[in-house]
Amino acid sequence: MGKAFEAADATELVTGLRRGFDAGVTRGYEWRVSQLKNLLKVCDHHEPEIVAALRDDLGKPELESSIYEVALLRNSIKLALKHLKDWMTPEKAKTSLTTFPASAEIVSEPLGVILVISAWNFPFLLSLDPVVGAIAAGNAVVLKPSEIAPATASLLSKLMEQYLDCSAIKVVEGGVAETTALLEQKWDKIFYTGNSRVARVIMAAAAKHLTPVVLELGGKSPAVVDSGINLRVAVRRIIAGKWGCNNGQACVSPDYILTTKDHAPKVIDVLKHELEAFYGKNPMESKDLSRIVNSNHFDRLARILDEDKVADKIVYRGQKDRANLKIAPTILLDVPRDSLIMNEEIFGPLLPILTLENLEDSFDVINSGSKPLAAYLFTNDKKLKEKFARIVSAGGVVVNDIAVHLALHTLPFGGVGESGMGSYHGKFSFDAFSHKKAVLYRSLLGDASMRYPPYSRWKLRLLKALVNRNLLDLLKALLGLH
Repeated sequence: MGKAFEAADATELVTGLRRGFDAGVTRGYEWRVSQLKNLLKVCDHHEPEIVAALRDDLGKPELESSIYEVALLRNSIKLALKHLKDWMTPEKAKTSLTTFPASAEIVSEPLGVILVISAWNFPFLLSLDPVVGAIAAGNAVVLKPSEIAPATASLLSKLMEQYLDCSAIKVVEGGVAETTALLEQKWDKIFYTGNSRVARVIMAAAAKHLTPVVLELGGKSPAVVDSGINLRVAVRRIIAGKWGCNNGQACVSPDYILTTKDHAPKVIDVLKHELEAFYGKNPMESKDLSRIVNSNHFDRLARILDEDKVADKIVYRGQKDRANLKIAPTILLDVPRDSLIMNEEIFGPLLPILTLENLEDSFDVINSGSKPLAAYLFTNDKKLKEKFARIVSAGGVVVNDIAVHLALHTLPFGGVGESGMGSYHGKFSFDAFSHKKAVLYRSLLGDASMRYPPYSRWKLRLLKALVNRNLLDLLKALLGLH
């Protein structure tokens, strides 16, 4: 066992990284490209090890590890490499008569030394995707992977030390003590993926140094299911986004379904049929379902499921195996609104269905709670789609699918309200770790005396006309007309 990582170690770490950043180590295009290419090598050369670590930590199926973690990260890196030169190029900005003659631009400059605190549910992707943005923007970075996924954390530490520039990019393993030591330092930005309880601790620590934060959280993401649709396709997509995404342990998983009383029996029947088609008669033995990450989370889910007013609402499965950390896909019908399952993010394989007299009532149900990270709607009704996108406040809205928006680099991915602040993916990642610096270049020619004392009514009229961009008043002032 090595020496404990303490506050003095954190100070020394940040001081060293800041020294390298101030010396310009990370700012050049070549350095950024070399680090991104080395991250690509991690994906290309070590995928079997990454898949094995994810299996150790979460029992994650190879397909989910390869596609939802490694392939998505590979795409993120390739996109940054392809567009980095454009992203780094200053953006021309318009000038006006008030600054003539002049030119202006917006320069994207790196913020400095970044802290990335990652999550355990997608521990490879959610650790390195923000790091891609931080490197692309020219920053020094410290990654703190989640101790709840120790195999992946250990592998990340080993691979990043092997492939990346250790003078500017570091990994710190550990738990609460190490995270606390890191949070005592002054950072130029903190990027956190996780839950709202820890996010409050991080934001409070950041406030002491006026450090900006990006918080990628979660929430109770609803899936509204209309009638008159291809229900089999809708249900298959719900299953893929719920149980096919780490067995519900994903921030964008649907947390509950809203449908009408008349339509609910059909939804349940199709769910049962498709779940059996995907995971067999005994899903506890399926190799295609991740396990619950640890006994604490298993006990939390069991407590939610065993609550008196909830236990008799189970309409499908509900089996639990604590020894193997397995819970079968579980469907519940009309659980009470004041139950635990409807008042905390489930983050597991349980899916309650709430029924309504009218599907339009779903807007009130969703908007009466905290703003979710994602909101899903399955319908063919054009007006309902437009109303849902307009009225429901969520980090992102997807119509007729689940979670696929996070794979689209042209869309920002992030939360709102309780589900987080700030966004990333694609160029949004580069922007998240850049300061947009305003730069104005003026000439010393054409100096106008009207801006200097002594002031007069004529100068006032002239400047007003200039600032208000009123050419007629400007002409009148110049000609001395009233």
